[in-house]
Amino acid sequence: MYPLHREREQPIYSARAHVFQIDPATKRNWLPASKHAATVSFFYDANRSVYRIISVGGTKAIINSTITPNMTFTKTSQKFGQWADSRANTVYGLGFSTEQQLQQFAEQFREVKEAARLAREKSQERYELANPALNIAAPQELSEECHSPPLLTVNGPGEEKLFRSKSAEVELTVEKERVKKMLSEGSMCEINLEAELFTLQDSNAKLVAALQEANSSVVQWKQQLAEYQEETDRLREQVAELEAQLGHPAAAHADSEELSRSLEELETLLSIKEQEIHSLQSKTTDVGQLEREREEAIHRLKDLERRNTELEGQVQSAEKTLASSRDERDKAEVEVQHIIQALDVKICDLNDLRQSLAKLMDK
Repeated sequence: MYPLHREREQPIYSARAHVFQIDPATKRNWLPASKHAATVSFFYDANRSVYRIISVGGTKAIINSTITPNMTFTKTSQKFGQWADSRANTVYGLGFSTEQQLQQFAEQFREVKEAARLAREKSQERYELANPALNIAAPQELSEECHSPPLLTVNGPGEEKLFRSKSAEVELTVEKERVKKMLSEGSMCEINLEAELFTLQDSNAKLVAALQEANSSVVQWKQQLAEYQEETDRLREQVAELEAQLGHPAAAHADSEELSRSLEELETLLSIKEQEIHSLQSKTTDVGQLEREREEAIHRLKDLERRNTELEGQVQSAEKTLASSRDERDKAEVEVQHIIQALDVKICDLNDLRQSLAKLMDK
């Protein structure tokens, strides 16, 4: 029967909440209707012109409450509200995760309650128009929850007509509802504790997930630090090789000193990063602080990557300088060889001249 109602009804509003029902034995304690938060929706049945609150837990309906004008949704705490359903002979309670969700649900309940009242008045007007005799004989309000028996007319001497209703059962039902409401209001402390318990359980689950994510991030940061340390050692070895090959010229010496300073700064940043990771592990209880420190660590890691890129550029520049120094040295050696060859030629010419002068003197 429930799926058929869902097919002809249209959803109006939905919210997520923990569903409770009053304990039928004690009428004071709350019993959870589902293990987790469920979807609670307002539905409108156009064929019957009624509004209902429905929530499904698994394969069964844990809430199936028809809204009537005399229902009242009461907020008993910042995140918990309840209403009594006399037809279902129970009291429903809803625990929300935020105060704003509770406020929105309460406003929707008031709107639907007003719509149900208007729908009842229209239905009553149509019924009175369809039965003109009823307007004369029974001018009382129709009720969906109970139908009063015919009214008795009592005529006294010199008095107007008085109409009495045999509605003792209706009054008894109203009194029972009032007593139920008083009992449910008397258990406000228990309601608050149970609602806060479910809220804390959800918050605890979220906190555990965030801590696990933070721990995994710490492991990744350690791996990145190890990689950066290996990269630093490799760059240091490259700088030492370049210094040995350059023979410590003035310009190369200045570049090597700058590289050394950069490497020292990089090592300092790496040591600071390790200290931050240790402090981060000791502060895992504060998820918000962990998130902020993780973002700062990511920024610092990006800075380290940028510095590594700059160091690699400096190493490449030093290699180019070394190559250009080698080319200049090779050119200088070639020029010296040419000069030596020219001097040899001139020496040979001088020797020939000396021999020629010696022969002329002998003659």
